[in-house]
Amino acid sequence: MKNWLKALLYTGLLVTANLGAAGDIAGLREGDMKKLAVHAEPHDFPDVAFDAPEGEASLAEYRGRIVVLNFWALWCAPCREEMPTLEALQHRFGAEDFAVVTLATGPNAPPAIDRFLDEIGVTALPRYRDPRSRLARAAGVLGLPVTVILDREGREIARLVGTADWSSDSAIRIVESLLARESQG
Repeated sequence: MKNWLKALLYTGLLVTANLGAAGDIAGLREGDMKKLAVHAEPHDFPDVAFDAPEGEASLAEYRGRIVVLNFWALWCAPCREEMPTLEALQHRFGAEDFAVVTLATGPNAPPAIDRFLDEIGVTALPRYRDPRSRLARAAGVLGLPVTVILDREGREIARLVGTADWSSDSAIRIVESLLARESQG
């Protein structure tokens, strides 16, 4: 019995040690952020091109930053509620080290995207489109909204399915922790 308890203790210590930054942010989840699934190890994330107002863009342009990537659509009522909180997060942290990237998934026409964002007062978020849902499908997005957190190397470290308040104290602590952790290592 004693050896079994030692083995269990050492296994727990190993798992906790391997969590690194993921373990740090897992403990910061409260409220809506409890839905944030934090991965034990970063996952490769597809780099599929999408439409930008000035042409084509990709997530490769955001390498070196922590990215909160939000998949949304015009018809998505929870997206309308969530979008202002994503903009607040962008205003708080947006800089060389961090970006909120919003990607309208499916057949969302640019004029309709402009109206949607104007109606809810969102002006600081990108107006990117994934009209054929190529990136969404490659990333395994099955419903909306879905928000993925990418590390500086473009790897997925966490995913939240559904709506959340991205301007909450918990979300802010998570981003602060990632920025501090990633700038050290």
